[in-house]
Amino acid sequence: MQKLMNMNTQKLIDTAIAMVAGDKGLLAIDESNPTCNKRFAKLGIPQTIDARRNYRELILTTPDLGKYISGVILYDETIRQQKKDGTPFVKIIIDAGIIPGIKVDTGAKDMAGYPGEKITEGLDGLRLRLAEYSQMGARFAKWRAVIAIDAIGGDGIPSRACIEANAHALARYSSLCQEAGLVPVVEPEVLMGGTHTIEQCQKVTEEVLRTVFNQLFIQRVILKGMILKPNMVLSGLNCSKQASVDEVALATVESLLLTVPAAVPGITFLSGGQPCELASARLNAMNIRFKSQLPWALSFSFARAIQQPALEIWQGKDENILMAQKALSHLARCNLAARRGEYSAEMEMEMEKI
Repeated sequence: MQKLMNMNTQKLIDTAIAMVAGDKGLLAIDESNPTCNKRFAKLGIPQTIDARRNYRELILTTPDLGKYISGVILYDETIRQQKKDGTPFVKIIIDAGIIPGIKVDTGAKDMAGYPGEKITEGLDGLRLRLAEYSQMGARFAKWRAVIAIDAIGGDGIPSRACIEANAHALARYSSLCQEAGLVPVVEPEVLMGGTHTIEQCQKVTEEVLRTVFNQLFIQRVILKGMILKPNMVLSGLNCSKQASVDEVALATVESLLLTVPAAVPGITFLSGGQPCELASARLNAMNIRFKSQLPWALSFSFARAIQQPALEIWQGKDENILMAQKALSHLARCNLAARRGEYSAEMEMEMEKI
């Protein structure tokens, strides 16, 4: 049994390292059906299973995607789907040299007793679902917790109860993942919405991360076999004073150094609704200034910050697929450059030529 556990541990570690190797990052295409449908509706795209399948095929068949992307996070519907020619999506991903992953939480729901706060659900039956996803080819999983900030502070948001409950769920999910041989991507997201300052965001982010890692320790999660997917430390979207790119880079790295153990192999930031160019510029600034001083890789696990322009170009029309794929590939390449500290505004100008 001990030998089996050691083999499983090494597999987890090797996968986690591969997920942040080569200056690549993760691409999240794990939007739930309702969320995907909302984005389609805004662009007049039919909200159907066929349209969602066509869109995911567009993404996964983008030429040379594996040059920039190390892993793709799928949704339950998507991991079961195939190309029009019958090739399973998982095979396409693996053949491209990309690691398949899967979102396993069932969404954030209102937290009883704490108006305005959410708790992520999905632990019931998770062991069996993880075993199924592993058999289907997934090598990592993702669970997202959301933490809101009330800048005024009148409602005490975030409460300790919300932070503790979500941290505990993240840790239990992580332990179950590692038991199943899947690397857990741990995503505690302090939300951008609100009027809070960057200083308030930094304080909450540090509290959340300390609590998460305390719970991970209690649940005996192997830190070398996990990936952290946090928010960047930002001013609230409606804050009157927006922090600069360099201020975001400094505050974010300071928070991580104070809370994230060196054993964690990589940190893959969520985009959280940031504009594409800002998400890349902020990641770039962190790597320019701090890359050589940090114990873990700073990478990306973006969804909209890579997908959105491609979706807007595609608009559900086959004749737009090639142009949409070019836009997707371009943004993936921009973020690989940001990991190297080589991103520039000139790269964004190339996007306008597509």
